[in-house]
Amino acid sequence: MRLTADVWVSAYLTRLRLMDIPAFVVQKGDATAGAVLIKLNTLDGQACCYQRSFDLMTGARRWVVLVDGDDGTVDASITKQRGFDPDLWVIEVEDRQGRHLLDEPGLAD
Repeated sequence: MRLTADVWVSAYLTRLRLMDIPAFVVQKGDATAGAVLIKLNTLDGQACCYQRSFDLMTGARRWVVLVDGDDGTVDASITKQRGFDPDLWVIEVEDRQGRHLLDEPGLAD
């Protein structure tokens, strides 16, 4: 059974908060089935955007880089994705160390 998008986002934000990593909901999507993009802003003009990928052959889910580079390029890509998918969630994580926790147990798979 999959978690709804709003429950997953809430749990993710809680885990970040427990690690003192600031994060914000930039775009609230569909509560039940909206896709989630995670923008990691390292506060040095650079950013990286992650999206969830599904492997049809294995059924595995993992986080992959959608786009990385300067903050403006990443924002432009996210804006483009929002144009395709109005149900999209966008979460911005701000961490100079580049921590996003997406590789942690419970979030990585």
